Order: sequence, then C-alpha cells, then structure tokens
Amino acid sequence: MTHFDVEEFLDRQPIGSTQLSVLLVCILVCFIDGFDIFMVGKIAPAIAESFGEPAEAMAGLFVWQQIGLAAGAFLVSPLADRLGRRRMLVWSCGAFGLITLASVFARTLDELALMRGLAGLFMAASMPIALALISEMTPRRRRSMFVALGLAGFSTGNAASGAVAAWLLDDYGWEIGFIIGGVAPLLCIPLLWLLVPESIKYQAERNPLDPAVAKTIRRMDPQVRLIGDERFALGSADAVPQKARLLDIFLDGRGWMTAVIWAACIISMTNIALLSQWLPTFFQEMAGIPIQEFAVSAMIAYFGGLAGMLTIGWLMDRFAATRLIPLYYIGLAGALLAMAYVPFESFIFILVLLSWNFVQTGGQGGLNTLITQIYPPRMRSTALGWAGGAGRVGGVIAPFFGAYALAENFSLQFTLALAAIGPLMVAVLVFFLGYTGGARRARAETQQALA
Repeated sequence: MTHFDVEEFLDRQPIGSTQLSVLLVCILVCFIDGFDIFMVGKIAPAIAESFGEPAEAMAGLFVWQQIGLAAGAFLVSPLADRLGRRRMLVWSCGAFGLITLASVFARTLDELALMRGLAGLFMAASMPIALALISEMTPRRRRSMFVALGLAGFSTGNAASGAVAAWLLDDYGWEIGFIIGGVAPLLCIPLLWLLVPESIKYQAERNPLDPAVAKTIRRMDPQVRLIGDERFALGSADAVPQKARLLDIFLDGRGWMTAVIWAACIISMTNIALLSQWLPTFFQEMAGIPIQEFAVSAMIAYFGGLAGMLTIGWLMDRFAATRLIPLYYIGLAGALLAMAYVPFESFIFILVLLSWNFVQTGGQGGLNTLITQIYPPRMRSTALGWAGGAGRVGGVIAPFFGAYALAENFSLQFTLALAAIGPLMVAVLVFFLGYTGGARRARAETQQALA
C-alpha cells in the first residue's frame, strides 16, 4: 500500500477555502460559547431582582453553571476523541441551545440554576473541540495564530454578552440574553454539516484506510494524486493507528506535566470565573457604579482582550510559550490592583480595563494554545477538555468568595487585591514548567512520533 503522510500534506498546504471554512465556523462556535458562558454574570443583578432575591443569591446559579461546565469538560469533551470532532460539536450546539432557550420559562431561581448546570455540560465541550479541530486542520506555521483566532472568538462572545446588559436589558428583561444564547448555537448546526469536514488527523490516527480522509484531501487540494490504495498516517510509514484512551494524558511521562498545567488552569480559570460573574456586581455594590455603565466600559475594553489573544498567538509561533505566558500573568496582577484604585470616571480607567483584558485573555489563551502544542492529536480534545474541567472545578469556589465578599462588605480594593494573588501563582507554575523543560520535551516527543 502507498503511505500518505497527512501531517506533511497539511503542513505544506497554503491556507485555502477548507481551512478558512473550518476556522470561521469554529470561531463562530467559540463566539457563541463565550456569549453563553459569560452572559449570566453581566445581568446577574437583574436576574436576582426579577426573582425577588438579593444579589448574593446568584451564587447558587453560578455554582450550578460551574458544576455543569466542569462535568461537561470531563465527560463530554473526551467523546470528541472517540466519536469525532464535528459530530460532537453538532450535538453540543444543539443541546445547550435548546436548554438555554427553555431557561426563559424557569419559575424560580433554583430552576434557572439547574438549567444552567445542564446547559453547562455541553457548553464546556464546544470550545475545546473547536480548538482541537482548528489545530488539526491548520499548517504548523499558522497553527498557534489560528488557535488564537478561535480563542478571540470566545473572547468576542464574552464582550458581546455585555451588549445585553448595556442596551437590551431595560427594554426586554433578562430573558433576552437566554433567547439570543439559545437561538445562536442552533444556527451553527447546518454550517457545521455543510462547511466543516471531520479532522483528517483524527480520522487517520483511528483508521489509516478511512476513505473519508481521501475525500477531504481532494477537497483541500484537487491536484493531489490519490490512486485508491493509500494508507493514511501521521508521520512515518511505521506508525500504527492509536485510539484515544482517557488516561493517555497521564501516561508516558506526561503525568507531572499534566498536573502542573491543571494547577495553572485551576487558578487562572477560578480568577476568570470570579471576575466574569461578580465584577459588575462588585462595582455596583462596592463602588456604586450601575451595571449598565460598567457594561459599556467593559465592551470598550474588549479590544484589549482581542489584542491580547492575537498577540499571544503571533508570539507563540515565534518564541517559547513558557517565557511569554508568565509575563501576561504578572501583568494581570498589576492590572487588577490598578483597577481597584483608579477612579471609574477617569479616562485612565478605560486604559486599565484594556490592559486587564489584554493580559487576562492573552494569558488564558496562551495556556490553551500550549496544550494544543504539547499533546498529540489522539488525546488533544481530552487534554483541552480535562484541563478546562480542572479549571471549572476551581470556578465552583469562585461564586462563594464573591457572595462572601459582598456579605462581609469587603472594599473593592481589598477584594481585587486578593484576586491579584492568583495570577502571580500561575506565572510561577508556567515558569516552572519551562524551567524543567517539560513542555519542550513533550513537544519534541510529539514531533518525533510524527516524524
């Protein structure tokens, strides 16, 4: 049989319509995922008021959403390594879209919390699967940048959810966020079926004789010669097909590296969950800033997050990730302290918010991109999903801290100073990973396996 190296084929391909279709549809999926996950935090006071509850009562809803996100990352994301990237994206978009739409009929805050938990099962899987698909259909020379563009879509969805609080909340109530967040993922389903092929790396690793691989290859390059007896593989002709196992990310010396990445994700995503869920409420309750006014500033600051994501992607195609990522997290700690002390009404506050979004979004994007670099394709969706799941476990704690800070009448300065400790810890962990050479060795092993 004729050996066909899928990895080499992808790496020499120019960026064409197939790669762009995958990128654009996956960016849209990430955008909707970011909108749905962060939307509730933007309108939390309005939801609590509608149900006749105090603001701190939203902690239960936040906890259930985080539990759903954590469970989904551990249970649903790995299914993409067994059933396929595209299929699981379709199922995930359909499930969390329908559940989100149904949430507008919740009669109590507890019912709404339960439905957010169910939706979180499938929201958690969408971004990791989309990023895995992007990374596996993109040439190595553009891979980090394209993954960063997918993450920028997620960040853009986060910012767009602020529009609900800024411009739609007063006229349509909190339900409008759930209507938009439910309809949008359902619209992605036909785009996924019509425009996005399955990952040929995923297919080749599972079945080197899969005829669907040849079909996608011809779609990407009509000039390629295929005679029908090809054995598709990633790398050498001696490579054997390998099916994903859940524990692969801990085997072959990857255990301690995975533990460090999980610790970094737990701390980073706990911090993100705390700020995304409670920051508008902190400013309203601790500093007297209405959520509508804060939402407008946050949307302006979104451009900082977009720049941070694109910058980290561009830099990681050129420099060592374990040197870049700590700089972002050190900057994040400084931005949180500045946010606490700079007056909201001043122009400098907008610059602080821009800086905060730049380093927070870029730092977390760097962690996710690092995962796509150091784990091979057969376990990539599991690695991304489980790292995200570990981070969501930390996010379960964040709502309780936010509610406690409000109940105890913490000052804004003290609250954000405590939040600034986490990013410094992440910087130390990622620097340690680079200092010990773990990420470099893992990347070398992955490339050697494909050589």
